[in-house]
Amino acid sequence: MRTSRHPLPRRAGGLASAVLASLALLLASLSAAPAARADTTLCEPLGTTTIQGRYVVQNNRWGSSTTQCITATGSGFKITRADGSVPTNGAPKSYPSVFNGCHYTNCSPGTGLPARLSGISSAPTGISYSYVNDAVYDAAYDIWLDPTPRTDGVNRTEIMVWFNKVGSVQPVGSQVGTATVAGRQWQVWSGNNGSNDVLTFVAPSAITSWTFDVMDFVRQAVSRGLAQNNWYLTSVQAGFEPWQNGTGLAVTAFSSTVNTGGAPGGSGGATACAVAYGTNVWQGGFTADVTVTNTGSASVNGWKLGFTLPAGQQITSAWNADLAPSSGAVTASNLAHNAQIPAGGKVSFGFQATYGGTFADPTAFSLNGTDCTTA
Repeated sequence: MRTSRHPLPRRAGGLASAVLASLALLLASLSAAPAARADTTLCEPLGTTTIQGRYVVQNNRWGSSTTQCITATGSGFKITRADGSVPTNGAPKSYPSVFNGCHYTNCSPGTGLPARLSGISSAPTGISYSYVNDAVYDAAYDIWLDPTPRTDGVNRTEIMVWFNKVGSVQPVGSQVGTATVAGRQWQVWSGNNGSNDVLTFVAPSAITSWTFDVMDFVRQAVSRGLAQNNWYLTSVQAGFEPWQNGTGLAVTAFSSTVNTGGAPGGSGGATACAVAYGTNVWQGGFTADVTVTNTGSASVNGWKLGFTLPAGQQITSAWNADLAPSSGAVTASNLAHNAQIPAGGKVSFGFQATYGGTFADPTAFSLNGTDCTTA
């Protein structure tokens, strides 16, 4: 069934009095948002805390008067109580989530958001979910865009990436097609919830863990006329929208970095990097070992290495990185365990491929959009 989704912070929409009450609760919660040291349990409707010293976890119960509690952990959160249910043809009960950026004046510590889209070279992120079956819900990664660098109120466009859904719930609007984004196939839905445009990408089967670049989805919104390059990314959020039950759902890991000014570390300066590309070649096939060195002074937090395979070469397998597509202009993306390259540090990955004709190496490499030297 079609859902009518939250015009306010995961907010069900509706009467002005309800909105004012919601905002009052939010302001009260923000004045007492402790930093999580040990596990912290939140039962206040709009209660928040911080984790990892850089992200905000929010209970964000706005669509129901029944009790919901979440426990913030060192790496994410878990729903520990989720009373009640709401009709599946309307808005969900809540959106318990963890975020980087600004959400209704609450900004995560040290965030670089809002940031103009044209100034973002990459926005690597990682998320791991734990699911249950005795509930009706979606697991949604949210990306919020606005023409202005606002830190309060409703943004103009919401991008939702549904990693999973259980039960008869559907995104806002209607399905407008399918698309391959960040190497995966998605159903694409588009609509408006009465307050903002919503572009939703629905996975055909459940995804439990994934690292990707937020900008791959942002570019989809721009190409579909739902955003412009001079707009701003204000926050990225990962959590659940439960309609019925939800106890036990958890975000077990979350990371988010926004790299601006062409600098993978987000410092605004030019990246310094070097790439060593070694091969073992036989008739019709080869393996490549690639080492990327961060020769700059800032840590690289999340990386994508771009290079073009010569004609006739096609990747058949890879290790220590996700590579897509398998031929032509290829992007190698970090995995969760090797997302960071400290200043002076290195990261290595490899792949096996076939080739036809005369063998040759790629001629150029770029790290997060900035050219590297070859070693």
